[in-house]
Amino acid sequence: MLTLFAGTEVNAQQDMKHNYVVLTKKVPQLQPILITAENLKKEDGEHFGKFEVIICGNEIGDITDPAKIEEFIARAENLGVELVACGFSLNKFKVNKETVPKEMKIVENGILYNFQLQKKGYKSLSL
Repeated sequence: MLTLFAGTEVNAQQDMKHNYVVLTKKVPQLQPILITAENLKKEDGEHFGKFEVIICGNEIGDITDPAKIEEFIARAENLGVELVACGFSLNKFKVNKETVPKEMKIVENGILYNFQLQKKGYKSLSL
């Protein structure tokens, strides 16, 4: 319990949002990741905060294939999950950033971004 004013106590845990970040190297892993996000959203209720999925690695080009990514983008948007592309991976594997779906955020370095979110209290998982 946290006492804000004399006689007034607030449970800081009650007001806290649960934020999550998952780092993945394969687009098909979005299937179980989004199922997890859906379940956590139900379980956390009003305490569900942000859920971000960072995609990086040598299969980053799969995010530019509509047949492989469009369904996941729609599901992620419906759940309030943000899909993030690693700019370092895009550059390393020569994927044109212009071909990345507009619904996805691009960060300069996905691994660094993951650590920055962890420092903000995000629960993190790497697959």
